[in-house]
Amino acid sequence: MLKIIFFNPFYNALVFLVSWMPAQNVGLAIITLTVLVKVAIFPIYRRSIQTNLKLKEMGPEIEILKKKYANDKVLQSQKIMDFYRQNNINPVSGFLVILIQIPIFITLYYVFRSDLETHLSSLYSFISFPTHPNTQFLGLFDLNDLKNYPFAFLTALTQFIQTKLTLPVPVKTQGSKKALGEGTFAEDLSRSMSLQMTYVMPIIIGFFATTLPAAVALYWITSNTIHIIMELLWRKKKTSP
Repeated sequence: MLKIIFFNPFYNALVFLVSWMPAQNVGLAIITLTVLVKVAIFPIYRRSIQTNLKLKEMGPEIEILKKKYANDKVLQSQKIMDFYRQNNINPVSGFLVILIQIPIFITLYYVFRSDLETHLSSLYSFISFPTHPNTQFLGLFDLNDLKNYPFAFLTALTQFIQTKLTLPVPVKTQGSKKALGEGTFAEDLSRSMSLQMTYVMPIIIGFFATTLPAAVALYWITSNTIHIIMELLWRKKKTSP
């Protein structure tokens, strides 16, 4: 059932795109598929970017709520959720963007851990398989290969830039550590997690990319790059008079 719902549509879309690419280039097909997916989920994607920007802007106000209701976690959560609703913030919008892309990651992994032809039984009757699919990207990289270190590096780099742009900056409030007590510990924990997400997670993802077919890394790089461009364009639009 999962194969019919998730794997088959993306596999057929990829095969169809490969047939129409110059020299039936699989790398160009993956990039095109990534762009089409981003266009399809653009409303959710735009909402995610707007949410990230709002969270950055309203970070100090959220921190005030956390400190004000630090002794009652249930009430604290309720007040924060009320604050989100009042300001039209959906904190799970970014998660939805990730969730939608998971089937594509899985599809590319299963397709390129062997050959594109391996899954011909999943091909729709109205989709023709390309005569000579070319898995060489830029004439240098075989998209079926593992341990593609240039792609792994680019995956980590684009992930770092994307995280740096989107992750809300932890707010450091005034006051001594002794006076703030638990609040200071929470701030330190938040800053620590922010640093790990910004600097450690891209390294882990880059290492993970070396264990996957280069095709998956190419999708990841393209997806991150599109996210970075959209984030910068949206910021520019928001700050322009």
